[in-house]
Amino acid sequence: MEKNDNRYGTYIQILKEELVPAMGCTEPIAIAYAAAKAREVLGALPDKVEIGVSGNIIKNVKSVVVPNTNGLHGIEAAAVAGIVGGKAELQLQVLSEVTAEQKQEMAAFLKTVPIKVAAVDNGIIFDILVKVFHGADSALVRIAQYHTNIVLIQKNEETVYEAVKDEGEGEAAKEMGLADKNLLNIKDILDFANTCDVSDLKPMLDPQIQCNTAVSEEGLIGNWGANIGSVLLKTYGSDIKYRAVAKAAAGSDARMSGCEMPVVINSGSGNQGITVSVPVIEYAKELCVSKEKLYRALALSNLIAIHEKTGIGRLSAYCGAVSAGCAAGCGIAYLHGEGYEAIAHTLVNSLAIVSGIICDGAKASCAAKIASSVEAGLLGYAMYKSGNEFKSGDGIVNNGVEATIRNVSQLGREGMRETDKEIIKIMLQPQPEVKE
Repeated sequence: MEKNDNRYGTYIQILKEELVPAMGCTEPIAIAYAAAKAREVLGALPDKVEIGVSGNIIKNVKSVVVPNTNGLHGIEAAAVAGIVGGKAELQLQVLSEVTAEQKQEMAAFLKTVPIKVAAVDNGIIFDILVKVFHGADSALVRIAQYHTNIVLIQKNEETVYEAVKDEGEGEAAKEMGLADKNLLNIKDILDFANTCDVSDLKPMLDPQIQCNTAVSEEGLIGNWGANIGSVLLKTYGSDIKYRAVAKAAAGSDARMSGCEMPVVINSGSGNQGITVSVPVIEYAKELCVSKEKLYRALALSNLIAIHEKTGIGRLSAYCGAVSAGCAAGCGIAYLHGEGYEAIAHTLVNSLAIVSGIICDGAKASCAAKIASSVEAGLLGYAMYKSGNEFKSGDGIVNNGVEATIRNVSQLGREGMRETDKEIIKIMLQPQPEVKE
């Protein structure tokens, strides 16, 4: 693919937009970002806070620990963290410079300042509104569609900023300000990975290699979440297959439990960023391939994961780790010197195995889902190598990789809408008391 090809520039731009550093689970961090920006616009510490969030935001914030808060979790905690200690200019690293004093202030703020949280349904799956008050003054910030996309800022009910709307309504509207992901397809992604100038990839992939490897190692060293990564290694040993699976899971172990180390995300998710990269990095070490080969494999795996997620959407009842784990299998196939046929079959086989995994929010069990998804990616490749495959007509598998991706997109975007509603309903219902 030539550099003057429109696809080349678009693919580089997609990687720049999607592979960015973030500290903490990205949905609570998006709330913290909106809250930090609202306080900045207000110009004072609020004496009242109102928060409106869509159902999927509730789902992904409810159970995860917010970093740099001394273990707080939930929507109120995420907003207060942004208000008290956040720096809006840092966007998804908004909480990276919180001080010890500010952590104490957060706890006091939660106890003394009225905070109202409400579910909103404006026809957008990703929707956050934070309104803060100080006396007679108020400020409102709204983020919609994706994590850093501020679409509205108001001060004292007057609009200070409003994003220009694209054609379409609600989820049908194109993600504002982002590159056109409809140009992605597996053949062109492979062509790009094979021919791109590696120096164009380094600014995005060097941080991904460094940050995501570090958080996965921390997940194995420390006592984080359900310790899925450590359990895998202790149970199955350190063979490269289980090492790749365990290290990806361990990164999520740490991240879901409030680890304050940054990760480089994919498709708006740190878990997906870890899943799509760490197994590929681990296999590159095992196979002793060149750094250039690793860069090309990561470009492939990252873009395939983004391609899979484009039709599903940022948030749904379809577990994003599935897309990332299957894409990691493709990156590993690439490291073994495989071409289009092997990569396409790896993806189809692996999607057929794990596309039923649901997303019931961000929490410790994400690490186990990551492990299953990466293992499916490896099995999908092993099936191809042994001459086996799932054929067109086998369930959601269709004739060709692009047709299968479209089927999975329809499943995740349309077919699982009601599933998503039920998951949120279950998560929000009161938990019965357990008698000893």
